[in-house]
Amino acid sequence: MATRRLSSLLSRSLHFPSASAPLAGRSNGVARHINRFSTAAAVEEVTTPPVQVSFTKLLINGQFVDSASGKTFPTLDPRTEEVIANVAEGDAEDINRAVAAARKAFDEGPWPKMSAYERSKIMFKFADLVEKHNDELAALETWDNGKPYLQAAQAEVPSFVRLFRYYAGWADKIHGLTVPADGPHHVQTLHEPIGVAGQIIPWNFPLLMFAWKVGPALACGNTIVLKTAEQTPLTALYVANLFHEAGLPPGVLNIVSGFGPTAGAALASHMDVDKLAFTGSTETGKTVLELAAKSNLKPVTLELGGKSPFIICEDADIDHAVELAHFALFFNQGQCCCAGSRTYVHERVYDEFIEKAKTRAMRRVVGDPFKKGVEQGPQIDSEQFQKILRYIRSGRDSSATLECGGDRFGSKGYFIQPTVFSNVKEDMLIAQDEIFGPVQCVFKFKDIGEVIKRANNTRYGLAAGVFTKNIDTANTLTRGLRAGTVWVNCYDVFDAGIPFGGYKMSGMGREKGIYSLSNYLQVKAVVTPLKNPAWI
Repeated sequence: MATRRLSSLLSRSLHFPSASAPLAGRSNGVARHINRFSTAAAVEEVTTPPVQVSFTKLLINGQFVDSASGKTFPTLDPRTEEVIANVAEGDAEDINRAVAAARKAFDEGPWPKMSAYERSKIMFKFADLVEKHNDELAALETWDNGKPYLQAAQAEVPSFVRLFRYYAGWADKIHGLTVPADGPHHVQTLHEPIGVAGQIIPWNFPLLMFAWKVGPALACGNTIVLKTAEQTPLTALYVANLFHEAGLPPGVLNIVSGFGPTAGAALASHMDVDKLAFTGSTETGKTVLELAAKSNLKPVTLELGGKSPFIICEDADIDHAVELAHFALFFNQGQCCCAGSRTYVHERVYDEFIEKAKTRAMRRVVGDPFKKGVEQGPQIDSEQFQKILRYIRSGRDSSATLECGGDRFGSKGYFIQPTVFSNVKEDMLIAQDEIFGPVQCVFKFKDIGEVIKRANNTRYGLAAGVFTKNIDTANTLTRGLRAGTVWVNCYDVFDAGIPFGGYKMSGMGREKGIYSLSNYLQVKAVVTPLKNPAWI
């Protein structure tokens, strides 16, 4: 299958082509059709995923091993609530073992001492191997996470490959500077690997978050201990095996599956971890930052929550705006930190927008994400499922207008109806909190100055969207909005070179692009006297 960049697919993915997904596997029953959510009946019989679970142990020092305690935990299929596999449950002792392996690989192993070109060759070979295993990885990601197979196979795995090729290309282009001094001294800066990097990734984009963190850390010559999300441990273990097939030395990449309060806390507070990177909720990010500070004051990169505004101006093509706003919110079941979860619509086009947004949401195809034509699969787990339903009840209770949806979809799995609220006010919980689900909240505004103030009236600042034909309006909004990314007449356009991160309580630092390399480098100044220099 030809590789397509995530940015190009997502910018065109307002209508996922149902006929282009090569979905292997068999149906376990006679339910062959797809039901839209308005039928209030999910597809009860699901497709058997066309992939086997091969890796369920921890990866420490190049070997797949049981946890020190011998404990395991189940990872569930969110379509059925049934167990996919039992995975080794790492805790503090396993983190200690993994950090020791990473430390030895950094201090004594070949990885940081290899030429940057040799490191890049291993990373390029790894990307080639992942590309060959595209369909298996996509199926495993869909099975463990619930996202549509087409999204995983044609967007996310190809983007994973692109990211590793991007960082492989950077490996031999990282260098310091020569700095002029006022006196007879030669001054140079060295950009050195920071050491052992601890990384904690979330469950909504397991493969992509692996690439965002592991890619730059390895390109800079570091070693890694990565903790997977307990909901989605399977694809990280699969690709780690491919990394060793590509020639990665033992101990350079270690993976511990486990829970936040045990394995995650042990990694964040470990005295021999030199750098920490975390993606997840703002509340957990605060805990991670505190643990890092109270231990060895390790530097921390945080990519946290969001409540991103999507602003539709009065000159908008409403049909296009409806489709783009729909995509900005409902993509990935609404489980996206930068989801356009506050839709601001100019009062002159508000009523038309509401009617068409409601119609589009009711057309959204919900069901088994392995089936062709499905746009929305299940939420990740019971906790998230119940949380979203609580927010929906809160919206109803606070007098927002429920235009459609508002309930679970079917009787099995963690499916929720695409939901649209109108007449939302800023003091409502659904307007303030990150719902992380398929719930679109629509607000009315009068002018640009007003909407900038309202859009910025949030503790978050991860992303924003602007929809207008007027370049002056676009420029005013992009400079006025306090957000790390502003998409103009598009949304969720990602690329390996585009930095990503937030203002305010949406995080610290940037991931992707050249900016991410500084997260994993130390800068050292070297000063040498010059005797009788010809020039200074």
